[in-house]
Amino acid sequence: MDLVLGGRCAGCDRPGVTLCDGCRGLLTGLTPFRAWPDPRPPGLAPPTAAAPYADELRSLILAHKEHARYALARPLGQLLATAVRTALGDRRTCHLCPVPSPRATVRQRGHDPLRRITKAAVRSLRRQGIDASLADALRVVRRPDDQAGLSAERRTVNLDGAFGLRSRWAETLTDQPVLLVDDVITTGSTLTEACRALESRGIPVLGCAVLAATRRYSPSGS
Repeated sequence: MDLVLGGRCAGCDRPGVTLCDGCRGLLTGLTPFRAWPDPRPPGLAPPTAAAPYADELRSLILAHKEHARYALARPLGQLLATAVRTALGDRRTCHLCPVPSPRATVRQRGHDPLRRITKAAVRSLRRQGIDASLADALRVVRRPDDQAGLSAERRTVNLDGAFGLRSRWAETLTDQPVLLVDDVITTGSTLTEACRALESRGIPVLGCAVLAATRRYSPSGS
Protein backbone atom coordinates (compact mmCIF):
# COMPACT_ATOMS: atom_id res chain seq x y z
CA MET A 1 0.00 0.00 0.00
CA ASP A 2 2.89 2.35 0.78
CA LEU A 3 4.32 1.73 -2.70
CA VAL A 4 1.03 2.66 -4.36
CA LEU A 5 -0.33 5.38 -2.11
CA GLY A 6 2.80 6.47 -0.30
CA GLY A 7 3.43 6.09 3.42
CA ARG A 8 2.99 8.74 6.10
CA CYS A 9 4.47 9.19 9.53
CA ALA A 10 2.00 8.03 12.17
CA GLY A 11 3.03 10.89 14.44
CA CYS A 12 3.05 14.02 12.28
CA ASP A 13 1.43 12.69 9.06
CA ARG A 14 4.33 13.79 6.88
CA PRO A 15 4.89 11.70 3.72
CA GLY A 16 7.51 9.02 4.26
CA VAL A 17 8.13 6.15 6.62
CA THR A 18 5.89 4.98 9.47
CA LEU A 19 7.91 6.98 12.00
CA CYS A 20 9.98 9.91 10.76
CA ASP A 21 13.29 10.90 12.33
CA GLY A 22 11.70 13.93 13.97
CA CYS A 23 9.00 11.97 15.74
CA ARG A 24 11.44 9.20 16.63
CA GLY A 25 13.62 11.84 18.22
CA LEU A 26 10.70 13.04 20.33
CA LEU A 27 10.55 9.60 21.96
CA THR A 28 14.14 9.75 23.16
CA GLY A 29 15.56 11.83 25.95
CA LEU A 30 12.23 12.08 27.79
CA THR A 31 12.21 12.20 31.58
CA PRO A 32 9.55 9.91 33.11
CA PHE A 33 7.57 11.40 35.96
CA ARG A 34 5.27 10.36 38.79
CA ALA A 35 1.77 10.77 37.38
CA TRP A 36 -0.74 10.62 40.22
CA PRO A 37 -4.27 11.31 38.94
CA ASP A 38 -6.11 14.17 40.56
CA PRO A 39 -8.04 13.12 42.59
CA ARG A 40 -5.82 10.22 43.59
CA PRO A 41 -7.77 6.93 43.77
CA PRO A 42 -7.14 4.87 46.92
CA GLY A 43 -5.38 1.60 46.25
CA LEU A 44 -3.45 2.76 43.18
CA ALA A 45 0.22 1.76 43.21
CA PRO A 46 2.60 4.64 42.34
CA PRO A 47 2.20 5.40 38.62
CA THR A 48 5.10 6.48 36.40
CA ALA A 49 4.49 7.93 32.93
CA ALA A 50 7.05 8.32 30.16
CA ALA A 51 5.43 11.47 28.75
CA PRO A 52 2.23 13.55 28.63
CA TYR A 53 -0.54 12.20 26.41
CA ALA A 54 -0.53 14.82 23.69
CA ASP A 55 0.53 15.78 20.17
CA GLU A 56 2.66 13.26 18.23
CA LEU A 57 2.77 10.66 21.02
CA ARG A 58 -1.02 10.59 21.20
CA SER A 59 -1.14 10.04 17.44
CA LEU A 60 1.40 7.22 17.65
CA ILE A 61 -0.47 5.41 20.43
CA LEU A 62 -3.77 5.64 18.55
CA ALA A 63 -2.20 4.62 15.23
CA HIS A 64 -0.77 1.48 16.80
CA LYS A 65 -3.87 0.64 18.83
CA GLU A 66 -6.70 1.45 16.46
CA HIS A 67 -5.06 1.23 13.03
CA ALA A 68 -2.71 -1.72 13.56
CA ARG A 69 0.50 0.14 12.70
CA TYR A 70 2.52 -2.79 14.06
CA ALA A 71 5.90 -1.21 13.32
CA LEU A 72 5.23 1.28 16.12
CA ALA A 73 5.32 -1.43 18.77
CA ARG A 74 9.11 -1.36 19.02
CA PRO A 75 9.61 2.41 19.55
CA LEU A 76 6.61 2.53 21.89
CA GLY A 77 7.99 -0.47 23.77
CA GLN A 78 11.31 1.30 24.16
CA LEU A 79 9.46 4.32 25.51
CA LEU A 80 7.54 2.17 27.98
CA ALA A 81 10.85 0.67 29.08
CA THR A 82 12.04 4.13 30.18
CA ALA A 83 9.02 4.43 32.48
CA VAL A 84 9.65 0.92 33.81
CA ARG A 85 13.29 1.70 34.60
CA THR A 86 12.27 4.79 36.56
CA ALA A 87 9.57 2.87 38.43
CA LEU A 88 12.03 0.09 39.31
CA GLY A 89 14.62 2.38 40.86
CA ASP A 90 17.65 0.25 41.76
CA ARG A 91 15.91 -3.07 41.13
CA ARG A 92 17.19 -5.18 38.25
CA THR A 93 14.37 -7.68 37.93
CA CYS A 94 10.64 -7.35 37.30
CA HIS A 95 7.50 -8.96 35.94
CA LEU A 96 5.48 -6.69 33.65
CA CYS A 97 1.75 -7.35 33.86
CA PRO A 98 -0.30 -5.63 31.13
CA VAL A 99 -3.85 -4.53 31.88
CA PRO A 100 -6.03 -6.93 29.84
CA SER A 101 -8.58 -5.99 27.19
CA PRO A 102 -11.85 -7.88 26.60
CA ARG A 103 -11.53 -10.62 23.99
CA ALA A 104 -14.14 -8.95 21.81
CA THR A 105 -12.07 -5.76 21.73
CA VAL A 106 -8.94 -7.69 20.78
CA ARG A 107 -10.82 -9.46 17.99
CA GLN A 108 -12.24 -6.18 16.71
CA ARG A 109 -8.81 -4.55 16.58
CA GLY A 110 -7.17 -7.64 15.16
CA HIS A 111 -4.39 -7.57 17.75
CA ASP A 112 -3.61 -6.91 21.40
CA PRO A 113 -1.72 -3.59 21.25
CA LEU A 114 -0.71 -3.34 24.90
CA ARG A 115 0.62 -6.89 25.01
CA ARG A 116 2.61 -6.26 21.83
CA ILE A 117 4.13 -3.08 23.30
CA THR A 118 4.87 -4.85 26.60
CA LYS A 119 6.75 -7.60 24.81
CA ALA A 120 8.81 -4.96 23.01
CA ALA A 121 9.51 -3.27 26.36
CA VAL A 122 10.67 -6.59 27.84
CA ARG A 123 13.13 -7.07 24.97
CA SER A 124 14.43 -3.52 25.40
CA LEU A 125 14.90 -3.96 29.14
CA ARG A 126 16.72 -7.24 28.70
CA ARG A 127 19.17 -5.58 26.31
CA GLN A 128 19.87 -3.12 29.13
CA GLY A 129 20.67 -5.89 31.59
CA ILE A 130 17.33 -5.91 33.43
CA ASP A 131 15.79 -9.32 34.05
CA ALA A 132 12.30 -8.48 32.78
CA SER A 133 9.54 -10.88 31.84
CA LEU A 134 5.96 -10.69 30.59
CA ALA A 135 3.32 -11.84 33.07
CA ASP A 136 -0.13 -12.32 31.52
CA ALA A 137 -1.52 -12.67 35.01
CA LEU A 138 -4.83 -10.83 34.64
CA ARG A 139 -7.96 -11.60 32.65
CA VAL A 140 -11.25 -9.82 32.12
CA VAL A 141 -13.97 -11.56 34.13
CA ARG A 142 -16.67 -8.94 33.64
CA ARG A 143 -16.69 -6.65 30.63
CA PRO A 144 -17.20 -3.04 31.79
CA ASP A 145 -19.13 -0.44 29.83
CA ASP A 146 -17.33 2.04 27.61
CA GLN A 147 -15.37 4.42 29.86
CA ALA A 148 -15.57 7.42 27.54
CA GLY A 149 -17.33 10.38 29.14
CA LEU A 150 -17.57 8.82 32.61
CA SER A 151 -16.47 10.70 35.72
CA ALA A 152 -13.73 9.29 37.93
CA GLU A 153 -16.32 8.01 40.41
CA ARG A 154 -18.42 6.33 37.71
CA ARG A 155 -15.32 4.77 36.16
CA THR A 156 -14.46 3.21 39.51
CA VAL A 157 -17.94 1.72 39.85
CA ASN A 158 -17.92 0.60 36.22
CA LEU A 159 -14.64 -1.33 36.68
CA ASP A 160 -15.42 -2.90 40.05
CA GLY A 161 -14.68 -6.62 39.79
CA ALA A 162 -13.72 -6.42 36.11
CA PHE A 163 -10.38 -8.25 36.43
CA GLY A 164 -9.36 -11.57 37.92
CA LEU A 165 -6.09 -13.45 38.40
CA ARG A 166 -5.15 -16.35 36.15
CA SER A 167 -4.68 -19.16 38.66
CA ARG A 168 -1.37 -20.40 37.22
CA TRP A 169 0.26 -17.10 38.19
CA ALA A 170 -0.83 -17.18 41.85
CA GLU A 171 2.36 -18.80 43.16
CA THR A 172 4.73 -17.55 40.45
CA LEU A 173 4.24 -13.88 41.32
CA THR A 174 4.13 -14.17 45.10
CA ASP A 175 6.92 -12.05 46.62
CA GLN A 176 8.08 -11.03 43.14
CA PRO A 177 8.49 -7.43 41.91
CA VAL A 178 5.41 -6.83 39.73
CA LEU A 179 4.72 -3.71 37.69
CA LEU A 180 1.37 -3.11 36.07
CA VAL A 181 1.64 -1.54 32.63
CA ASP A 182 -0.87 0.32 30.46
CA ASP A 183 -0.75 2.72 27.55
CA VAL A 184 -2.46 5.77 29.09
CA ILE A 185 -3.50 6.79 32.59
CA THR A 186 -6.43 9.19 32.99
CA THR A 187 -8.34 8.81 36.25
CA GLY A 188 -6.36 5.75 37.35
CA SER A 189 -9.50 3.67 37.83
CA THR A 190 -8.42 0.88 35.46
CA LEU A 191 -5.01 0.50 37.06
CA THR A 192 -6.53 0.69 40.53
CA GLU A 193 -8.87 -2.20 39.76
CA ALA A 194 -5.95 -4.15 38.29
CA CYS A 195 -3.99 -3.52 41.51
CA ARG A 196 -6.92 -4.78 43.55
CA ALA A 197 -7.19 -7.97 41.48
CA LEU A 198 -3.53 -8.82 42.09
CA GLU A 199 -3.20 -7.71 45.68
CA SER A 200 -6.41 -9.48 46.74
CA ARG A 201 -4.60 -12.71 45.80
CA GLY A 202 -1.50 -11.85 47.78
CA ILE A 203 0.54 -10.37 44.92
CA PRO A 204 1.93 -6.95 45.90
CA VAL A 205 2.22 -4.40 43.11
CA LEU A 206 5.46 -2.42 43.11
CA GLY A 207 4.05 0.31 40.87
CA CYS A 208 2.52 1.14 37.50
CA ALA A 209 4.30 2.16 34.30
CA VAL A 210 2.48 3.80 31.38
CA LEU A 211 3.41 5.37 28.09
CA ALA A 212 1.54 8.58 28.76
CA ALA A 213 -0.58 10.50 31.25
CA THR A 214 -3.44 12.81 30.36
CA ARG A 215 -3.63 16.33 31.72
CA ARG A 216 -5.59 14.98 34.68
CA TYR A 217 -2.49 14.36 36.78
CA SER A 218 -0.41 16.04 39.44
CA PRO A 219 3.29 15.82 38.48
CA SER A 220 4.44 17.11 41.84
CA GLY A 221 5.36 13.87 43.12
CA SER A 222 5.23 11.75 46.15
